[in-house]
Amino acid sequence: MAAHPSQSVIPANGLEICHQTFGRPEDPALLLVMGFSAQMTAWPDDFCRGLADHGRFVIRFDNRDCGHSSKSSGPPPNVTGLMLEAGSSGPMTPGAAPYTLSDMAADAVGLLDSLGIERAHVVGASMGGMIVQHIGFEHPDRVHSVTSIMSTTGHPAVGQASPEALGALLRPPPDGREACIEQSVSTSRVISGPLWLENEARLRAARSYDRMYYPIGAAFQLAAIMVSGDRTERLADVQAPFLVIHGKADPLIDVSGGLATAEAVPNADLLVLHAMGHDLPRPLFPQLFGAIHGITERS
Repeated sequence: MAAHPSQSVIPANGLEICHQTFGRPEDPALLLVMGFSAQMTAWPDDFCRGLADHGRFVIRFDNRDCGHSSKSSGPPPNVTGLMLEAGSSGPMTPGAAPYTLSDMAADAVGLLDSLGIERAHVVGASMGGMIVQHIGFEHPDRVHSVTSIMSTTGHPAVGQASPEALGALLRPPPDGREACIEQSVSTSRVISGPLWLENEARLRAARSYDRMYYPIGAAFQLAAIMVSGDRTERLADVQAPFLVIHGKADPLIDVSGGLATAEAVPNADLLVLHAMGHDLPRPLFPQLFGAIHGITERS
């Protein structure tokens, strides 16, 4: 078995960002951006190695308020209040969240700066897909290609969660390691597709808890999503090759979110996988590798 890469914490965008790399630095860089409350290790090692085997220098990292990257100071945002505002017809209160998805995109670009990488292919999952969308239209000179996986545009009419999936995701964390692992497995079962495996989900949950348990960070990241609004019009400005991947069986971000993203970006490619939910099932890795390799080759 290949040795696990060491992790390193370096300055980026005024923060400390923890990252790992796979593959050869001389290959084209591919930056992986993970989703809401998930550490960089939610990109499985063999997924990262598979992309590296396709000739890419793969970088994964912990978003702020997650894993071993910087944590926000002060009390967490009032997410309940933000939800009530989001359901009203008025604009969101300015400064309602300490940071936005645009700031998180700047974190990713700052990491590239610190690594001495001028341009990269960027691949994001869920909230990470939202972040790479921002990179695509806010930092066009830094991207070779953009891949948005199981994500959405931010328009309230698309990409909505089922009540069961949303309820599972937003449950308050229990006390104790075993209870937290059980809740994580339960949530994974609800939001994943038909290829979900309990033993893999349990192993991931245990590793994630033992690496860094920081539930308060979820409120900060959720607030960033909520205040960032609809990206549909700005997505029309993306010029880089763009790929949308979405699961037909995704109950957390409905496939309509992926379809709307592909429609918003000029000449975007779209791959809908019927056996995929809000997860990255190992049996689908070959299709995911092929699609991502294809869009990176186009650039």
